[in-house]
Amino acid sequence: MNSPSFRWVVLATSLAFVMAQLDVSIVNLALPQIAGAYKAGISTLQWVVDAYTLAFAVLMLSAGSISDRLGSKRIFQLGMLIFGLASAGCAFAPDAISLIIFRVAQGIGAAMMIPSSLSILNRHFAHQPETRARAIGLWTAAGSAAMAAGPTIGGVLIELANWRFIFLINIPICLAGFLMSFRLENEKVSSGESKFDWAGQLSWTLGITALIASIIEGPKLGFGNPVVAGGLVFSVVMFITFLAVERKAHRPVLPFHLFDSGAFNALLMLGAVLNGCYYGSVFVLSLYLQKVLHYTSLGAGLAFIPLTAGFVLSNVASARIISRYGTWKPILFGLGMFALGFAGLFVARADTPYWQLFVPFLVISTGMGLAVPAMINGVLASVDKQLSGTASAVLTTSRQTAGAIGVAVFGAMAAGNSSAILHGVYQASIVSIAITIIALIIIYRYWLQTKLK
Repeated sequence: MNSPSFRWVVLATSLAFVMAQLDVSIVNLALPQIAGAYKAGISTLQWVVDAYTLAFAVLMLSAGSISDRLGSKRIFQLGMLIFGLASAGCAFAPDAISLIIFRVAQGIGAAMMIPSSLSILNRHFAHQPETRARAIGLWTAAGSAAMAAGPTIGGVLIELANWRFIFLINIPICLAGFLMSFRLENEKVSSGESKFDWAGQLSWTLGITALIASIIEGPKLGFGNPVVAGGLVFSVVMFITFLAVERKAHRPVLPFHLFDSGAFNALLMLGAVLNGCYYGSVFVLSLYLQKVLHYTSLGAGLAFIPLTAGFVLSNVASARIISRYGTWKPILFGLGMFALGFAGLFVARADTPYWQLFVPFLVISTGMGLAVPAMINGVLASVDKQLSGTASAVLTTSRQTAGAIGVAVFGAMAAGNSSAILHGVYQASIVSIAITIIALIIIYRYWLQTKLK
């Protein structure tokens, strides 16, 4: 288990998650600087964040399916290349529109990297449950460490150089991951019919994009505006179309038989709750620290460390915790901490001392860090290893879609001046607590049912 092969596989695949997570935390920190450079309003900033998560979410299903059919190693390498080139494009973007377009390209690369990296891990350690749990814990910890270091790294780069350097840092990581991937094993892939589900992918893409766009533009144009209202109606129509198409598709991007597992369904819901609350709250808190408390970029980066650092410790310990307590107990305890952390944010004011924010920041990240590795391990254990890429993609799709919606909804709550941002922190905390408690009840009921069987 401690052979060079184990370390090499985990390190190579973890670099993908490192970049995906690093980009989220760094970009959130740079929002005021991006706004100043392009004279952008909050809706433009929401697009800068959500262009990435939206492309990530809408292409994840196809990427997972393609990874299973064409080979996870091949898709992993291609994703690395795309992400690196897109990062260079973001760094040299001349205007906000160009930046948003290259952020979409980054999302495409991430959509290819993440499910394929998890598929590689699951394939290598499919017959070693404890080793797989440890590998997933280390993979998750690497991304969490990147998220924890991201604000500090971003703060230093912005203070000493320019916000554009936050994208350039991805390039050497991409290169390292791409070169290391050549030592990974080549898996056998299906040689059968490989017709792609274009109708399913298109209807899913249009539905999610219309929904996110309507939520982002709603506060500015008004939800009664024909374009916004029409976008919401159109998204519903596209979702219905997507479900109808998938039921008849020969090779659907969303295999419905995955949902035959109660564990898979419960964990899918959990992933959406965690990401929606966390991503949306980080967006609002980035504005709060810099525009309400008037922290510098470096000061905000340092302030964010406990909001992400709790992931690292809890992720590293996750394999031992899962081995001792199983999948569901760490999730239940983590959800409880997650909700408690958001309750602690009610101390936020226009002059809140940092020590009052430190504890809730740390509790939020530690709770999420306990739940996520158990969630991922549970999802991979609930499906056949030949569908691990698709299952990983479905999970990540639900998480990234919820994350994009969280940024859109919570960002709308905080649209306006410093008073509106502060009010947005309260609203985001209330919504996060309520949704987390509902998820906790659902997970607890499912856990009781499994114990009685």
